[in-house]
Amino acid sequence: MSTRILVVDDEPVVVQSVRSYLEAAHFEVVAAYDGREAIAQFEAHAPDLIILDWMLPKMDGLTFAQHIRQRSNVPIIMLTARVEEDDRIAGLESGADDYVIKPFSARELEARVRAVLRRAEGGASNTFEVGPLHLDREQRRVQVHGQAVELTAMEFDLLAFLMAQPGRVFTRLELLEAVRGDAYGGFERSVDSHIKRLRQKIEPDPHEPSLILTVFGVGYKLSKGGGA
Repeated sequence: MSTRILVVDDEPVVVQSVRSYLEAAHFEVVAAYDGREAIAQFEAHAPDLIILDWMLPKMDGLTFAQHIRQRSNVPIIMLTARVEEDDRIAGLESGADDYVIKPFSARELEARVRAVLRRAEGGASNTFEVGPLHLDREQRRVQVHGQAVELTAMEFDLLAFLMAQPGRVFTRLELLEAVRGDAYGGFERSVDSHIKRLRQKIEPDPHEPSLILTVFGVGYKLSKGGGA
């Protein structure tokens, strides 16, 4: 069965260009031209990956990405003309896995698609249990001592990655590239703010963390025993 990609853009020429190239690369492509239609196509076709424009009628790309992240871990690549650092960070926080700037190279887009799909396939397990933490990637749910906690897309993905390899130390750049790809290579310090907010939601005492530990001069790790 071929990999199915949902392309969402309000410019027909962009949709046709992306469709033609990806179909030539043996992907199956479905299209939508606004945010509401994109939701309908997502529900009808269950795509393996979404290529998403930011500026859409009826529902913008960020809102659509946040909507999808409430129900699915499907990879999302933002395809947009917005180039500012704040825009990229906003795309990351909405749940995008990669960020491609218009105008774009079709070959680069295909390479990004394949790289994001490889990363998505890399996480075989859908559930993790470490100490008081329970995480279900399929349902995108987290519990601490049996109590559900609400996380942003970035917080969830960081915690899932750390829980997959408890005790291992990761640099900020490794964490960011693992959950969002090398498109965000210049923003590794933003990991600190996400970790801080994540600790506030899952740690018994965020000021004395026992679950997500700082390794000074390196980065972060999840306590192998899951804290106290």
